[in-house]
Amino acid sequence: MELIRINESCYYFHGAVNIGYVHKGSKGMLIDAGIDKSTMKKVIRQLTTEDLPITHLFITHAHTDHFGGASYLQDQGQVVTIAPYLEEAIMRYPILEPTYLFTGNDPLPELRNKFLEGNPITIDHVIKEGHHQIDPFLFEAYYLPGHSYYQLAIKIDNILYAADSYFAEEQLHKHKIPFLTDAQLTINSLHLLKNISCDGAVPGHGPFEENFYDTVDKNIAYHQSLLKWLESRIIQEPSGITHETVVGAMCVHFGVQPKQLSQWILFRTAVTGYIVSLIKQDKIKSEIVGGIWRLYSK
Repeated sequence: MELIRINESCYYFHGAVNIGYVHKGSKGMLIDAGIDKSTMKKVIRQLTTEDLPITHLFITHAHTDHFGGASYLQDQGQVVTIAPYLEEAIMRYPILEPTYLFTGNDPLPELRNKFLEGNPITIDHVIKEGHHQIDPFLFEAYYLPGHSYYQLAIKIDNILYAADSYFAEEQLHKHKIPFLTDAQLTINSLHLLKNISCDGAVPGHGPFEENFYDTVDKNIAYHQSLLKWLESRIIQEPSGITHETVVGAMCVHFGVQPKQLSQWILFRTAVTGYIVSLIKQDKIKSEIVGGIWRLYSK
């Protein structure tokens, strides 16, 4: 992971999952913690080499690739940990993530891995959107749901750490069906991003950009294209189509080939997030027929 300086106080570690860092005198705050102990060890080693402190940790949302390394950091000593309302419950009880992804059933052993279930952590400050000052760190938190339930991005020293509210264009095409819980909430959050004035943004996945608004527009267009395809696919079935058939059809069409249950449940959740959006917008309807959830055009 490469530590990149953005301005006098703001940095980020550029990697598969970005980790932010803000330095204030004898204090230093990480923004997210990577997926595991190995990632956090690299971060600690590099900051120690640069004589930069770690005293605070802000977690943007409760996906394991963003908080999985936090337990190791907390084991090393006192670190003030801040997390969003609702998301913090999952960080305290990480089994909730494989549980909700598995539609509430007790998760099978293969789902209890480091990609879906991190180690539990303690949270010192639970916050919602708005202006906050915690010790020397003065920042504004933005509520950006859609990818996760109460995801918060933060703007500090005029740099936006945007979490997974948007992705680099390369990441969109890599994942093909990006993970989300509600496509319309995701799009609404993307539009909100375009109204945030700052000197640049660090996404959870992708490079820092001073002018990130074009990338945000590409995200909006990408999600809208998937919604358009999905609505068209459902319209092709006047007698309705089952939820599971739609999940399979969308994965096949976009070239997604999950081979493990842990991968498949992520794509099922994402496809359902697009379905949820169309239902909420009254563009499709759904019924339970013969014990099966079926989707219909309006």
